[in-house]
Amino acid sequence: MSVINTNTHAIAGARHLNHSQEMLGRSLARLSSGSKIVNPSDDAAGLAVSEKLAAQNMRVKAATTNVQNAISYVQTADGFMGGMTKILSRMSELAILAKDVTKNTTDVALYQQEFSALQDQLRATIGGTTAEIGGASAVSVPLGAFNGIPLFGSNTAGLTVTIGQAVGQDMVIPESNLRDGGMLSIINQDGSGVYALNVSDSTAIGLITAAIQDVATERASLGASQSRLELAATTLQVEYENLESAISRIRDVNVAEESTQFAKYNILVQSGTAMLAQANQTPSTVLRLLQQ
Repeated sequence: MSVINTNTHAIAGARHLNHSQEMLGRSLARLSSGSKIVNPSDDAAGLAVSEKLAAQNMRVKAATTNVQNAISYVQTADGFMGGMTKILSRMSELAILAKDVTKNTTDVALYQQEFSALQDQLRATIGGTTAEIGGASAVSVPLGAFNGIPLFGSNTAGLTVTIGQAVGQDMVIPESNLRDGGMLSIINQDGSGVYALNVSDSTAIGLITAAIQDVATERASLGASQSRLELAATTLQVEYENLESAISRIRDVNVAEESTQFAKYNILVQSGTAMLAQANQTPSTVLRLLQQ
């Protein structure tokens, strides 16, 4: 039908052109942002799932940080105990040397001087209250600490570390209490600050040996905890990688595929524009009838 007032072909062409321009704009937004979901309407369900996965991934990262800090805590404690073992070994050597019958009183006093200095170092490292380790004053800020947390206190509950992103995924690092047993006999002082154990005491070697065994047992316990923490850290890293991969599949745009769509809609917009221009010229043909 030849009419002038209503150009149905132009209206249809404009509708198709608008659709092509809209799709071209969406494709351009995806390519420029790198995201498949620019607006919630692009994939409402996928957006909800990806948000949940992203929150889970943030918890995984936080748990990874906790585990790595716990490993540092354990390694610090083990480093201090490695030094204690050397100190105790030297003290046992001094105790044997002090029993040499060829040594005079002055020689034994020199051994005692070094022995006491090593006791001071152990006491300062372990720390404790006067009720725990005796003495005239407490060692409230021991050398053996990590971020203000004493490493060798009497915390019977141990330290609870979160090793996963869900509730209840915890482990306990057992206490390393060196304020008892053989070690206490070595660092214990009376009310005036005098050590109860001397280098020449007959019980010195036995007590030092017991302290060495105590330290070795605590190091073995920490080693087991470190092995579990390292395994947890590896597991969390794998979980983080897979969650990132899952989020990427939902959110990230496939550039190769989207660039193809962009080229398609770009061509459609150009052709639609040209055809709309042609459709707008259709009513002019009716004028030829009038000119006749």
